[in-house]
Amino acid sequence: MNLEFDEFRLAASTADLSEEPAAREHADCVEFRMDLADAPLDALAAYDGSLPLLVTNRPRWEGGETRPDGRLDALAAAVDHKAVAAVDVELATLRGRPTGENDASVADLVGRAREAGVTVVASVHDFAATPDPRTLDALSAAAARAGDVGKLAVTASDRDDALALLSATHRATRRGERVATMAMGEAGRHTRAVAPVYGSRIGYAPVRPEAATAPGQYDLATLRELVESLA
Repeated sequence: MNLEFDEFRLAASTADLSEEPAAREHADCVEFRMDLADAPLDALAAYDGSLPLLVTNRPRWEGGETRPDGRLDALAAAVDHKAVAAVDVELATLRGRPTGENDASVADLVGRAREAGVTVVASVHDFAATPDPRTLDALSAAAARAGDVGKLAVTASDRDDALALLSATHRATRRGERVATMAMGEAGRHTRAVAPVYGSRIGYAPVRPEAATAPGQYDLATLRELVESLA
């Protein structure tokens, strides 16, 4: 399936692909959290939903649950599935952070994604704080260069942090970078609805609100309504 990020796309996050029908009304795609799923490759093989998939296999050192060994192999196998339109790879991984025992290297993974026409989302997460503006700019630029879309998720402790993230999004967009940005936490919650005004290309919301995968997420229907009302 094809999924262009030339405009905002709403991803419904889940570890259970059987929930996909519940996401169809509001989402443009499903973020499949392979690291939170049981037998994720089996789930992919059985998937027959209508929404394209963005696959994520997040390591523990960036907020996920997957052990290093075999993580890249699972992602490399996933990008061959016809429903997979995008793959999330951490910027640190793309920059060479050790990945454990894998038959596939990160270069192999990116190469297979390119051959399959799968978009690469290069992601950065800061679960502790919002970096200073110069660092925000450097991270967003590096992520946008490393992938087709650079994802930058930070943690806001107050409105100054939220404003810093929105300002960084605006600067990145003006530089011609394709980015997806959000400030996690209650202080940054509104950025999930407002960041698309400044050019953010991807938003995330759980299929089931009680299964949120990041702090401060709206439910799908609410985020879709907010984004469309501000567009």
